[in-house]
Amino acid sequence: MRRFGQSLRGISAAFLIFCGTTSIAPAQTADTAFFKGKTVRLVVGFSAGGGFDLYARMIAPYIARELGANVVVENQPGAGGITATNRMMTAPPDGLQIMLVNGLAAAFGQFTEQQGVRYDLAKLEHLGTVSGNPWVWLVTANAPWKSVQDVLADKRQYMWSAGGPIDGLSDGAAFTCEALQLNCNVVLGYPGSNDSALAVGKGEMDMLYIVDTSAANYVATGQIRVLATIGRSRSKLFPDVPTVFEAAKLSDEQAALLDFHSTAEKLGRILVAPPGTPPERLAALRVAVKAALTDPVLIAEGDKSQRNVEFSSAEETRMASISVVSDPTPEQKQRMIAILARVEKK
Repeated sequence: MRRFGQSLRGISAAFLIFCGTTSIAPAQTADTAFFKGKTVRLVVGFSAGGGFDLYARMIAPYIARELGANVVVENQPGAGGITATNRMMTAPPDGLQIMLVNGLAAAFGQFTEQQGVRYDLAKLEHLGTVSGNPWVWLVTANAPWKSVQDVLADKRQYMWSAGGPIDGLSDGAAFTCEALQLNCNVVLGYPGSNDSALAVGKGEMDMLYIVDTSAANYVATGQIRVLATIGRSRSKLFPDVPTVFEAAKLSDEQAALLDFHSTAEKLGRILVAPPGTPPERLAALRVAVKAALTDPVLIAEGDKSQRNVEFSSAEETRMASISVVSDPTPEQKQRMIAILARVEKK
C-alpha cells in the first residue's frame, strides 16, 4: 500500500501532465448576434475591492467588446464564494449570466462535501481560466517573525484571517498549518480578501494565505509583508522571497501535502456559465472569452497592475477541475476533510 504522501505526489504529477496534454473539443457554431446590445452579468462571489473583484472589473470591458454587449460586475459575497456558485447552478441558462470562480476553493468544497455546497463543477459550463498564480504567506509588517524558521520556533497560536470554509484563504492556511505542524486558529467571516488583509494590516489577525497578485496590492500599503511562497517555485512578483521548501526542511509527508494544494491552486480563476446554456450561446461566450483573455492590450494592462492573465481553454479548465475533484482516494479525501475542519467562524 502506498503512503499517503506518495499517492498525493502521484495525483499532482498526473494533474500537471493532464493539463499540458488535454485535447480541445470541437467548437459549436457561435450565436454572436444574440448578445448584441444585451447586458451580461459577471458574478463575483466576494465583496468589492478584493482580488477576484478587481480581476472581474479588469476583464469585463474586453469581454463586452467581443460580445457587443454590456458586461456588468455583480458582487454576491457569502460563504467564501459557495453561495454565488450554488446560485449559478440554478441560474437561467440564457447566456446572460457568467461567474468568475475560485477554482481551487470550488473544487475543494465539492470533493470534501463541504456543508452548503450544492454545485457540481462538472455540470457548470466552463469558459476558460483567467489566471493561475502562486499563493503566498503574509504577516503583519511589524510581526516578530522574519522567516519561516522564526514561526516554527515560536510556539504561540497563530491567527489566520479568511472568509468561508473553502475560499483559498482558509484551506491554504489549514494546509500550511497542518504541513508545518503549527498551532493555528483559522478565523472565518471576512467578506473578501480585502477585508482579510485589512485585519492583518491592523494587527487583528497575524497571518494571511493569498494569491500573489492580490498580495502585491496589500504589501504596497506597507502594513503587510510576505514571509514565503507556498509552492516549489518563487513568485515572479516577489522573486527575493523564498519558497516554503527553501525556508524549511520538510518530510516527504509534509512536502506532499503542500504539493497537492499547490497543484490544485493552478486551477486559479475560472469563468463558468449555468448548466444547460444553449450550445450556440455557449460557443459565443467561449470565443469571446478566449479573444478577450488573449488580447495583448489586456495582458499588458494586467501586467502593469500586477494582475497577470494566462488563458487556458474551456475544455482544459473543465477537465482539470474534474481531476482535482475526482482523483483523491477515499483515504486522502478523509484526510483533507480533517484538515479543513480546523477552521471556525469569526
